[in-house]
Amino acid sequence: MNTITSLFPTTTRRTLSQPLAYALSAAIIGFALFASATPSPLYATYGRLWGFSSVVLTLVYATYAIGVLVALLLAGRASDVGGRRPVLLVALGALMAASVLYILAASVVWLFAARAVQGLATGLALGTASAGLLDFHPRRDPDGVGLTNGSVSAAGLGLGALVSAAAVQLLPAPRVVPYALGFALFAAAFVGVLLMPEPVADRAPLRLTPQRPRVPEQVRQPFALAALAVVAAYSIGGLFFALGPELSAQVFATGNHLVTGISLFLLAGVGSVAQLAYGRRPAWAGTTGGAVALAVGVALIALSAWEKSAPALLIGSAVGGAGFGVAFLGALRNLSAVIPPEDRAGVMSAFFVVAYSALSVPAVLAGLAVTRLGLSSTFAIFGAAVAALALFVAVQAWATRPRPAGRIARPAASAARSEIQGGPRLHASSSS
Repeated sequence: MNTITSLFPTTTRRTLSQPLAYALSAAIIGFALFASATPSPLYATYGRLWGFSSVVLTLVYATYAIGVLVALLLAGRASDVGGRRPVLLVALGALMAASVLYILAASVVWLFAARAVQGLATGLALGTASAGLLDFHPRRDPDGVGLTNGSVSAAGLGLGALVSAAAVQLLPAPRVVPYALGFALFAAAFVGVLLMPEPVADRAPLRLTPQRPRVPEQVRQPFALAALAVVAAYSIGGLFFALGPELSAQVFATGNHLVTGISLFLLAGVGSVAQLAYGRRPAWAGTTGGAVALAVGVALIALSAWEKSAPALLIGSAVGGAGFGVAFLGALRNLSAVIPPEDRAGVMSAFFVVAYSALSVPAVLAGLAVTRLGLSSTFAIFGAAVAALALFVAVQAWATRPRPAGRIARPAASAARSEIQGGPRLHASSSS
């Protein structure tokens, strides 16, 4: 049986310190999601160049999400068996290969291939680097690790969209420079992993160990709440990263990629800041407040699509981003606290099935709807559905809040007072 050592095995080779290894694990998560957002500002350019529709665009986007999901389910425990370093090296190598595929892309088929490779590699990187965060955290604190993971994930998405949009707008070779930057980041991380200490003490040859999604009965209620929260958050995220630049181009009436990419940056970037600001506050409060903010933000985004209102789009992106980040963090923290250790892999596999299905399926449905209804109506309909779901999540999360002891005891105290006060009146009545 493989074990994870808290004091890493001694070795003659030079390795990174534990804090640097922790920072590298966080950076790999950020880099992977940075690269996943890089194509978003370029989708309009690809569409004009190769003449594909919004449906094809959302299918390209969904290919990535499916790849992540497949990797998490089929190889989620690969690094527990073969070690963190070998799996990270494979993942980073594949991410560099995906960058090359994007650079060489000559048709939409290349985009499908690049997104598939990128999705599979990102799934490997996210699962392994997330485990590495816990390995290298000085106190092995799940809450601290979860906060780091969530904030760097959202920051990576936001910065990826913004940097890509800036490169496309301001630099030459817009279909090369953003991916060359991603390649350089992955190459630097690859070198870092070669110097990383290996926390898995007893390693075996790499093999696929599929994780069967499983939710035991005692976890089903918090799982249902977490699943609904992630559906609300990820569905608007998937829709926005697939069709958001097109919406921004219509609302701002411009083809400037930096302008059309700012809403993507706000959605993810504010989500990262909101998670850091929320910190370690109670999970139920984060889910409740985050879901309300998500509903308000999505409603404003839908209004911006209908009214072509730039202020509504910017404010909605920021408010919705804050809700996206905090609601997801609160729901995941609440779920993690109640999963028995022996069921953790199965429950998290089920959670990721829901999450990445929500990231891909609504985006594809929206792509189909756009061809018939137009962009404004599509965002209005999907926005209303997501806002309603988010408000339902808020109500359910509020119901899980802890009740103060005084409130629980109050009915009993009131009954006792009534009985005491009722005694003399009954006595007086009987004596008359």
